[in-house]
Amino acid sequence: AAEQRTRGVVAVVADGVSGSKGGRIAAELAVRSFIDGYMDQDPIVGIPTAGIRAMQGYNRWLNSKGKTDPNMQGAACTFTAVVLRGREATVLHVGDSRAWHFRDGVLTRLTQDHVHDQPGKGHVLIRALGIEQDVKLDVRTTPLTPHDRILITSDGVHGVLTEDDICRILGRRGSADADAQGLLDAVTAAGARDNATALIVDVITTGALDWEALGAEVDGLPILPPPGAGQDIDGYHLDRLLSDGRYTRVFLAHDGARPAPLVLKFPKPAILSEKGARSAFLRESFIGRRVDSPYVGRTLTPEAGRQSQLYLVQPYYEGQTLHARLTHDPLEMGEGVAVALKLARAVAALHRLGVAHRDIKPDNVILEMAPELFDGAPGDAASDQFALGVTLYRTLAGPHYPWPNAEAAGRPKFEQRPVALTRLRPDVPSWLDAAIRRTLQVDPGERFGDVDELVHVLESGERLAAPQREPLGLIERHPVRFWQGLCLILLVALLVSLATR
Repeated sequence: AAEQRTRGVVAVVADGVSGSKGGRIAAELAVRSFIDGYMDQDPIVGIPTAGIRAMQGYNRWLNSKGKTDPNMQGAACTFTAVVLRGREATVLHVGDSRAWHFRDGVLTRLTQDHVHDQPGKGHVLIRALGIEQDVKLDVRTTPLTPHDRILITSDGVHGVLTEDDICRILGRRGSADADAQGLLDAVTAAGARDNATALIVDVITTGALDWEALGAEVDGLPILPPPGAGQDIDGYHLDRLLSDGRYTRVFLAHDGARPAPLVLKFPKPAILSEKGARSAFLRESFIGRRVDSPYVGRTLTPEAGRQSQLYLVQPYYEGQTLHARLTHDPLEMGEGVAVALKLARAVAALHRLGVAHRDIKPDNVILEMAPELFDGAPGDAASDQFALGVTLYRTLAGPHYPWPNAEAAGRPKFEQRPVALTRLRPDVPSWLDAAIRRTLQVDPGERFGDVDELVHVLESGERLAAPQREPLGLIERHPVRFWQGLCLILLVALLVSLATR
């Protein structure tokens, strides 16, 4: 079910080109290659991009086979795929098979035939998989509503039956299998001998918005100046202001139809560019709906047509922030490890979906940034891990940062070793100190391979063999004694120097 929500339902028809060797093999492999290639990609890249990527490699292979393998000489096939996801159907097409959309008795053709009429030869296919080294797929999207029907046919069906014939059979509203068989029976009754394929998909209900549909919805919402507390926006009452940041204004709100408190976040158009605001809100909304973890805040989906302007709706989570908690005493060890484990699980849930947070910190303090980000590198899972390590360090060390100069403006001196947690908290066990130190390595390659590995360490704790910490120098273990000893040595050296004059 989760895979269907993120990748959709896939329907594919490929028809081998008659007169060429290996047409059947080409068609069968085209269907398998598309399904495997499309499903292997991250849904966030979008259906058109994922679909085209899936078929480019196969097309080059098929084109090469058709030139070099005598058993596949000239092998080619038509290809029509429909991916139903969210509230849209996306069609990817090349050749003369066809995709159709049927709603309320109206049949709409979604594809164009890539053929050329030649006198005496009929239709000649000019575009298909395998004909050329590079293939161009036509892409089209169409909105879906419950009770729609999607139909894909080979030319053995629509080359024999008229659109009225097809519309009449679809209008019977039998099962998808029964009406597809009805189309094939009508082809046979007409005396046709060509192979015929018909595939029907019935839309029972539409799912949540996907990336493309959500983007279209966001693009249609105006960006207005943020409202004030006490106002009503689209049936939401803004109770009080929670945050008035540089880029957004956030309110505690409630919906008259539901008792649970909500959070509404509005962009500030005077600060954010329109493109930047839409992009940021689209990304946050999509990720908030996609990530399914009790440790990651969700984004709610308002009813269709309710929003009159751009904003986000989220649940309100009662409690204080980690930053507010750290203004008091450091957390007790057990409480600190529990917070660390939940936070690490949240970051791991994001990373498993290919999402880098890039802003992990108890409060909006730039000093949680990883060293590579100061050099202009893009944020990724490794930089998230570094910021997570700083946050965990501060969770146990109170207001202290791992580096003594970190409170100063500018780039911290990462070349210095972090201040040992055991110096600030003698009760910190060696395994936890070593784990946090590893997340704080300047070289991303020396950190954990991923945050799931850190989660394992935090869960296992002392059951694991404690990794060896780097030995602390005398200045870190006993700084007062170090300086006392150094002064004594200098005093002795001075007395010896005076005595020998």
